[in-house]
Amino acid sequence: MAAPAEAATRAAFLRSEIGRYDHAYYVLDAPLVPDAEYDRLFRELQALEAAHPELLTADSPTQRVGGKPLPQFAPVRHAVPMLSIRTETDTEASGARAFDARVRRELGLGESDPPVEYAAELKFDGLAINLRYEGGVLVRAATRGDGETGEDVTQNVRTVHCIPLRLIGSVPEVLEVRGEVYMSRPDFERFNERQRALGQTTLVNPRNGAAGSIRQLDPAVAARRPLSFFAYGLGETRGWMLPATHSGILDALASFGLPVCEHRAVAAGAEGLIAFHARIQALRDTLPFDIDGVVYKVNSLALQQTLGFVTREPRWAVAHKYPAEEALTTVESIEVQVGRTGAITPVARLAPVFVGGVTVTNATLHNEDEVRRKDVRVGDTVIVRRAGDVIPEVVAVVAERRPTRDLFGGEPLHPPFVLPKACPVCASAIEKPADEAIARCTGGLFCPAQRKQALLHFASRKALDIEGLGEKIVDQLVEANLVATPADIFGLDAATLAKLERMGEKSATNLVAAIGTSRETTLARFIYALGIRNVGEATAKDLARHFGKLDALMAADETALQQVPDVGPVVATSIAHFFAEPHNRGVIDGLREAGVTWLEGEPVPAVVAPFAGKTFVLTGTLPTLTRDAAKELIEAKGGKVAGSVSKKTDYVVAGAEAGSKLDKARELGVTILDQSQLLELLQ
Repeated sequence: MAAPAEAATRAAFLRSEIGRYDHAYYVLDAPLVPDAEYDRLFRELQALEAAHPELLTADSPTQRVGGKPLPQFAPVRHAVPMLSIRTETDTEASGARAFDARVRRELGLGESDPPVEYAAELKFDGLAINLRYEGGVLVRAATRGDGETGEDVTQNVRTVHCIPLRLIGSVPEVLEVRGEVYMSRPDFERFNERQRALGQTTLVNPRNGAAGSIRQLDPAVAARRPLSFFAYGLGETRGWMLPATHSGILDALASFGLPVCEHRAVAAGAEGLIAFHARIQALRDTLPFDIDGVVYKVNSLALQQTLGFVTREPRWAVAHKYPAEEALTTVESIEVQVGRTGAITPVARLAPVFVGGVTVTNATLHNEDEVRRKDVRVGDTVIVRRAGDVIPEVVAVVAERRPTRDLFGGEPLHPPFVLPKACPVCASAIEKPADEAIARCTGGLFCPAQRKQALLHFASRKALDIEGLGEKIVDQLVEANLVATPADIFGLDAATLAKLERMGEKSATNLVAAIGTSRETTLARFIYALGIRNVGEATAKDLARHFGKLDALMAADETALQQVPDVGPVVATSIAHFFAEPHNRGVIDGLREAGVTWLEGEPVPAVVAPFAGKTFVLTGTLPTLTRDAAKELIEAKGGKVAGSVSKKTDYVVAGAEAGSKLDKARELGVTILDQSQLLELLQ
């Protein structure tokens, strides 16, 4: 039975609307409707097609979800061969000049003739694809293959949302579009993160991810892969008066609704090509996708025809490469480095390899989980990546090259990597919470690798507030071996400080005075200054209020620590481990000997903290109280001060020029106080 006319009309409308929304979202990056509305229309179209199968068309967006698995890919003979272009491996400006000189020579141009006009674009690092549109509808997609014959991957290509299933506007009778399927770096990282969370196999790199996805026999697998596409050329065309230039072709493809990369230009002569090559090289690391060079093409199609081909490569085009960002090398050893915050990072020591424009001998392995996931071992052949100024990293292991105990394979020669139990710098214990990826040295105040960071934190405004002791001074003090632990700060004199760069006699005297003033502090500030992992300013105040004395805090076990408001198992473990480390206790003893004192008291009973569990938010300028002063008053009564308003907020304290936080409080019905009402409440 034929579908009712109303159903057919509605299905056609839905196909058109969803196609328009796809183009806006995936090509223009300008969504037109919320996801919920898109999903509603999509489900309606699915229901119509299920009820009336005869309404299902090749350009229906429901075909993007993937069809039945294929036994194999059918061969496709290209109507116009997909030829490769010559690669210029000279990555300097001379590479562009050499190409321009060849073109001018072939065209018989002299020095007095005007420069040749070129179309310059990016060389994408993905999988080349030929899309065939008939009557504006995508009917077939094929890989390059050997250039003459490729593989039919239509079902998989339909799952790439930015590839239109129907072109827009007045389109040719037949249009074959050549382009690159690729996977952006952010999509690649998100996909791998999701795979790791599910305990499933991850992709090696974006290029392999794109190629492997398109060549999946099961289209449902391809549909789950985040793929994108850029058009850059033509195959067979019928019923179309071609534009006069290659840049004109790209403009026309964009007008048909196909994604065309914005990073392209029309360049005049060799100098124009050199400028484009340099501009893209500067942008390369910020691009969300991988490229390995740029492509130059003579812009005029008439001149392209004149130049012709040589050994199946066009004389009118060349790929001008950048230094390779990936290379193979071997792992000579695996060591661990200790960062400024105590983070333990495994590092692969490599046989020297030239990659990304420099010789690389070390590469990060990120953390213990990553080493185990990639199973990197000593002796392995690995893929190393370096993009611009990014720290080199080991991308993957070439498993078939792993050395074994005998010539015929079998047991690997080297065991899996194991994280050391003690810090290689200070011998303090290494801890790694079960829910975190990063392991850390617990020697904070003592560990030389963390020395600068620990000293800066110790002197910061919310800690001991040593005015004038900034990063440049700390760097000099540590590098000159004048300060090893925070206790050493209090032994500095003006004569010693005056010898430092940019430190005159007056500045040195002022800094010594500031150091002296900081000797007297509060217990909360002192606890915060110690730099215990997961202990911020608010938690330090809670600990000081709860225990009253530092020795009581240092003696507390994890169970006792969890009696403090907002201190859970993770924070309790960090505190207990910190004070269990003899080095840290030694630094505290040194500070006491240096004359650092803090106000102590008895543990504060709950009845003295009437606002325990109450959350305040401060906004605007109060008449006489600074924000810090108001915060201290609230916290002294057991309250918490948060930075944003939510349903959990109990009070918003508003002053002059209060902004969106006040509006949010009114919207949620939160109690609003002015300064006088706050003071009255706290009394």
